[in-house]
Amino acid sequence: MSSVLTGITTNGSPHLGNYVGAMRPAIELSKKSKSFIFLADYHSLIKQQDPKLTHQSTLSIAAAWIACGLDLKNTIFYRQSSIPQIMELNWILTSITPKGLMNRAHAYKAIQDITSGKDKDKNVQMGLFNYPILMSSDILIFNADLIPVGRDQKQHIEMTRDIANKFNLTYGSFFNLPEPLIDETTSYLPGLDGNKMSKSYSNYIDLFSEEKKLQKQINQIKTDSLEPGEKKPKDSTLYKYFKCFSSDKNIKQIDAYFNEGMGWGDLKKELFELINMEISPARNKYFDLVNNPKKVEKLLKEGEAKALKIASKNLKEIRSLVGIKSL
Repeated sequence: MSSVLTGITTNGSPHLGNYVGAMRPAIELSKKSKSFIFLADYHSLIKQQDPKLTHQSTLSIAAAWIACGLDLKNTIFYRQSSIPQIMELNWILTSITPKGLMNRAHAYKAIQDITSGKDKDKNVQMGLFNYPILMSSDILIFNADLIPVGRDQKQHIEMTRDIANKFNLTYGSFFNLPEPLIDETTSYLPGLDGNKMSKSYSNYIDLFSEEKKLQKQINQIKTDSLEPGEKKPKDSTLYKYFKCFSSDKNIKQIDAYFNEGMGWGDLKKELFELINMEISPARNKYFDLVNNPKKVEKLLKEGEAKALKIASKNLKEIRSLVGIKSL
């Protein structure tokens, strides 16, 4: 049986983009596949250095996974920071990863592109530069097969495959070559302005907004000024939201609304009903868990005990392959 692994960085509360791109597909897979779901708390240090935010976000995102229906019987649920083997493997892989491979990472190149002056690296932290190696360690320590990601993360899985292959050629075959698992129809949910959903740019919708706030955020989704009947559904940010939350049957009705020239305001009301209907059953569960952190801690500890057994066994074999073993 194939194993699935995914995680979310603990740098804020989860948003709808996290839910559509990572959480929802991973939760569905957890019902039929062995799953590793983790809270990427060390990754969060790359994006922000607020200890309170990192700590609170760990609780918030853990509670969101559980409230949304993660199958904890079939899932190993853990914090990245509780598995020290990940960080040891990170150094082993760093030692064999070509710098040229890291130079091609999209996130690194994006910062260089917006940096003025001769020193294009002046705003680049080593955590950001080495991020793909730590992500590779997250995946390879458990030899996961399938990684649910949005299209924007596909490159990191390709880099993980390159790093795993380099290790296998250098020290002997050990790592699987993981495959990205991308649902091309629903995996990408844009932000309010049509660009990537991001908390950094206040361009997001909270996953567990109360109903009034959810409606308000949906109303902020950018639309054009086309007259009724002139709307082109596939060019619309709003339509992309409908695609992510509609069944095949429902999307036909949405197509009819667009073709008939329904106004943007009425379309946004329809979208609110659709999203709220899917999210509301988990909302109360989420707030109950956030108010009972010891319950969340207990569930994480149980998952971490299982994760440590697997990671420890794999790292022992990896250490032996690289020559770090008893004399």
